[in-house]
Amino acid sequence: MNIYNALERSQDAAIERLDAEAVNSAKVRRPLYEKRKKIFPKRAEGRFRRFKWIVMLITLGIYYLTPWIRWDRGAHAPDQAVLVDLAARRFYFFFIEIWPQEFFFVAGLLVMAGFGLFLVTSAIGRAWCGYACPQTVWVDLFLVVERAIEGDRNARMKLDAGPWTLDKLGKRVTKHGIWLAIAVATGGAWIFYFADAPKLLASFVTLQAAPVAYITVAVLTATTYVFGGLMREQVCTYMCPWPRIQAAMVDENSLVVTYNDWRGEPRSRHAKKAAAAGASVGDCVDCNACVAVCPMGIDIRDGQQLECITCALCIDACDAVMDKIGKERGLIAYATLSDYSANMALATDGGTRPIDPARIRAADGSFSDQVRHFDWRIILRLRTVFYFAIWMLAGLGLVFALVSRDRLGLNVIHDRNPQFVVESDGSIRNGYEVKLLNMIPEPRVITLSIEGLPHATMRISGQEGGDGRSFDIPVQPDKVTAVKVFVTLPKDFRAEAEQGFSLVAEDRPGGERGSYDARFNVPGGAR
Repeated sequence: MNIYNALERSQDAAIERLDAEAVNSAKVRRPLYEKRKKIFPKRAEGRFRRFKWIVMLITLGIYYLTPWIRWDRGAHAPDQAVLVDLAARRFYFFFIEIWPQEFFFVAGLLVMAGFGLFLVTSAIGRAWCGYACPQTVWVDLFLVVERAIEGDRNARMKLDAGPWTLDKLGKRVTKHGIWLAIAVATGGAWIFYFADAPKLLASFVTLQAAPVAYITVAVLTATTYVFGGLMREQVCTYMCPWPRIQAAMVDENSLVVTYNDWRGEPRSRHAKKAAAAGASVGDCVDCNACVAVCPMGIDIRDGQQLECITCALCIDACDAVMDKIGKERGLIAYATLSDYSANMALATDGGTRPIDPARIRAADGSFSDQVRHFDWRIILRLRTVFYFAIWMLAGLGLVFALVSRDRLGLNVIHDRNPQFVVESDGSIRNGYEVKLLNMIPEPRVITLSIEGLPHATMRISGQEGGDGRSFDIPVQPDKVTAVKVFVTLPKDFRAEAEQGFSLVAEDRPGGERGSYDARFNVPGGAR
């Protein structure tokens, strides 16, 4: 017995017992309008925490640095790599330029984003929420600042509960000041996507920018500071719709963060002593490490919960404890409901008896061959294949539309009043408003010509050269050029009008061509 007591004391010394309470779980959820009870998540260490650091650095780097990337499009287009130019009604993304009539590209990207989210959720649960959601990323960033100034969990709790002193006031002012600086930088980075970043920054700091720029920064500063610094888990619990929607996205084969109570129960803080006494004990030592690191303030051991964002920090915390006591990792792990149910049935003898960890282990203490472990092949099932197929089809469709799209556009509007004019020699003249869209950032010369009506001629208002069958029209880069075109048909050839004709715009050196099937109106003809 002395040996067991010594081992127990050694284990207790290795494990930090935490007085952590799940303040946001369904079992203890308070009324909606009750004062919020603060959560002080402990710093976690492990592979998932490292992965979250990487994701945070990548996402924040993309957000803050992208407006400053330059991309040379020539002298007639902006050189900002990513720019939403509302004034010119253009969206620039590196070598891609989107015009207003090409908004279907944006719609396609939204479809891809939607099905991508469905795919990720059906395969690995709320991975978006746990790793890449802006709310999660900025809360992580704010927590970094909070820990650096106020200390880790116990120090922050002590500071929060203590009286207001100069030290506490200084720490709080410093923390909230840095939070506000981050929030201002967040709003400032957003407006740089809508104008040339260096010029806008210069005008912004000299108070010469448009009022909408200051309003936008103020709104985003307020929302970032409040959501990321003050509300935190409440945004995910009460404001975000995705926790409610995700229930329809996951199934029994979706990976979710799971407490494997089939090996963890019954819990005991004195497992070796209980085992020596012949009691059945699981691997969970009830240290509350998983509760202490949870940024949502829940206890994953209570089962699947709406509040869980599957950030997997509880896995890191639990794995560290399992390492200390010499147990296999994975007491808390990503697992599927089907695997969990099969292992639970094994531990409970088909649900007829209480959990007995001895049923899942062989004589040598290793897991039984009947214990099911995750197999990555289970991700390739009908639901995920369907989502992936839709996602791929949308992506391939956008790529095909992008590489095959014309960069020369032609719009034609027939004059409504008058529909035609009979000239003194009896010939018939029709007027057309022609718009030539040069959708590249370079000047071009477009040849506008008639196909059909072999005896007709045309004339362009304001352009010298008289009547003819084709004209060269210089067009400005990345702009729409409108011209007035008059097509004249001699009186002896009115019958040709029934066949119709086409106005054709060509960039002969570039090989691009656009055409419009037009109608020529004559007296007594159908209109």
